[in-house]
Amino acid sequence: MWSLLRPIRALLGSVALLLLGNGLINTLLTLRGAGEGFSTTLIGMIMSGYFVGFICGTWFSGRLIRRMGHIRTFAFCAAICASSALLHLVFINPWVWLALRVFYGLSFITLTTVIESWLNSQAASHERGRIFAIYMVVNLGSLAIAQQILRLDTPDGFLLFAVTSILICWALLPITMTRRSQPVITERPKSSLKALLGFAPLAVASSAMSGLAMGAFWALTPVYAQHMGFDVAGVGLVMSAAIVGGALLQIPIGRFSDKHDRPRVMTWVVILAAIVAALMPLAPNPMTLLGLFFLWGGLSFSIYPLAVAQLIDQLHPDEIVAGSADMLVMQGAGSAVAPIVAGFVMTLVGSQGLPLYIACILALLAAYAIYRRRHVSTLVSGDTAHFEPMTPTSSQALEMMYDDVQRDLFADPSFYEEHERQRIVEMAGKT
Repeated sequence: MWSLLRPIRALLGSVALLLLGNGLINTLLTLRGAGEGFSTTLIGMIMSGYFVGFICGTWFSGRLIRRMGHIRTFAFCAAICASSALLHLVFINPWVWLALRVFYGLSFITLTTVIESWLNSQAASHERGRIFAIYMVVNLGSLAIAQQILRLDTPDGFLLFAVTSILICWALLPITMTRRSQPVITERPKSSLKALLGFAPLAVASSAMSGLAMGAFWALTPVYAQHMGFDVAGVGLVMSAAIVGGALLQIPIGRFSDKHDRPRVMTWVVILAAIVAALMPLAPNPMTLLGLFFLWGGLSFSIYPLAVAQLIDQLHPDEIVAGSADMLVMQGAGSAVAPIVAGFVMTLVGSQGLPLYIACILALLAAYAIYRRRHVSTLVSGDTAHFEPMTPTSSQALEMMYDDVQRDLFADPSFYEEHERQRIVEMAGKT
């Protein structure tokens, strides 16, 4: 294990510090905005700015890295993120905050692109699957721990904003001290969204609607938890419960989907997640609500990786990276819209509008999944893909999902022949 970690320990250190700062600022801004008297609709708009920047960054990050190099790009974007955290205190204005969130989101996705492309270059291809798993553990673990930093001070003070800025600045230290050579960033895969909508609409819809649910969770759950009587430490506990649930339950759900009909598994996961969200307004006490968030997180955090795995089941091997990158954009688009819509719903019906909104979104996805299963057959390209737990990051992470065994499978001519044969059979069935 040490031989695996040694080349990437500096990168993982930067990841941990960066995500500690990012996880903290996301929750902190929601709480501070509510404390400043911003409406939930306005808070939703502010928080959606991050995802707008995220989407823009998926297109421009590679270009910036190729121009400036990995380390200089990382330093450049980390400076923007760290200063943005402090500027929220200088200009307490919702429209300034919205602009800051856009720039922050664009810079943050560029930071993750730097790290993930570097991780790709530091390991042999047969080790990439394990590195990807370690990276996801660090990712989710840091996000969960970040919520507990809220205990240090109230959102009304200066300290938590300063801690966020310090953590992001510290993320510069491991990566700028490395003596390892910088990798070459690959071109962003050509978009194949139109084709994906033609033969894998359920996977695309699942990605977008997962964003509609998860974007609302990240942006407005702190407000919801406060309205339910949780103090600042309790808000961090609610967020951590959902994140830990997502970290712990993704793997068993995913491995189960590897061995069974994946669309059926995903349909039941979505149905159960919708039911759990619908039960939240009925929770009799805070401990029950915490348990529901843990279970909901485990189910909902699994939807996006299940959708990606299902897409890979249906793709020609040379279409996988481009297709998965488009899934990331769809998830980001859903996440950008979600805080605005969910915030408006909460303004209309009260705090319980958040779980009800999430339940409705997931119920719609479940209904579409059932319709697809009953009326349209799903095309599978040869053997099913292997599920990998993940969170939406950059398209560079997708390169870590395949080891030599899988690449050898893709190189087998019979794999392609079976894929084409099934496409012909499906087309014949439609006519």
